[in-house]
Amino acid sequence: MWLRDNTEWRTLALIFACYSSLGLMIVNPFGMPLFIQIITLIPLITLHSSLQHECIHGHPFASQRINDAIILIPMGVLVPYYRFKASHIKHHQNASISDPYEDPESGYQDLEIWQKRPRWLQLIFEFNNSLFGRMLIGPALSVFGFTLSELRKGEPKITFTWIAHLVMSVFVLLGVYNLSAMPVWAYLICCYFAYSLLMVRTFLEHQAHETMRSRTVIVEDKGFFSFLFLNNNLHVVHHAYPTVAWYKLPTIFKNNRKRFLEMNKGYVFKNYAEIFKRFAFTQKEPVAYPFISKKSSTNDFKEKNLARDI
Repeated sequence: MWLRDNTEWRTLALIFACYSSLGLMIVNPFGMPLFIQIITLIPLITLHSSLQHECIHGHPFASQRINDAIILIPMGVLVPYYRFKASHIKHHQNASISDPYEDPESGYQDLEIWQKRPRWLQLIFEFNNSLFGRMLIGPALSVFGFTLSELRKGEPKITFTWIAHLVMSVFVLLGVYNLSAMPVWAYLICCYFAYSLLMVRTFLEHQAHETMRSRTVIVEDKGFFSFLFLNNNLHVVHHAYPTVAWYKLPTIFKNNRKRFLEMNKGYVFKNYAEIFKRFAFTQKEPVAYPFISKKSSTNDFKEKNLARDI
């Protein structure tokens, strides 16, 4: 059996629909205005990122190699799929979620390092800790910080992965240039703000808390964002059952809602409208990590601590 189970046709169909819609909007045979292309491509590229996340966790095929092959095309250009995969798997395997040294997806900074930052840099990160700031400058900070940390590792395999990613990204942009009237710069804007849209999810899906189970959020949203993020807004359910497919998460949550709310100590929001209302221009919490971090022996992340939301 090629598919992981007989319900995985849903993920496969969604991957096909996503690629088809991306191709249609890029080629634009109906001559839609550029701004329509842009506002349609942004969520489609975000959806592709969500599907990459789904494939990383073993869907829709039983073979992980096939899952990787069908989704690794860098439609969003900014982050290599295999490096995203490596970082995200480490995030799930690590017990110290949100720790700036232990969790590669943490946006916190070590208190000692934070205090040594110049004030102008602190202001940038504090602005980045509001939802508006995260959406505006978050992608730039995230990509810069992630790329810098990757370059410092100096591992040949990582370097090769980045080179392969850059080559594939060039082919994607050449496809846009040759097949579409859309300017390449307009597509790059789509890529940036698709990442920006993705950060609506990552903005507060983890928090620093003394209790490990209380560090992962529940957003009880059932609308546009819930679909766009493939129900990953029910993030505590995803962390409890990381191999469960996206379309099964709402049922698991519905049947066990009380248990999940007790598990994460009520770290819950009704929907994304509530999150926008509360944090659009307000910091969700301090940038400095409030607990003692378990420092890496090699201090790989000593100078990193730039917001990364992959």
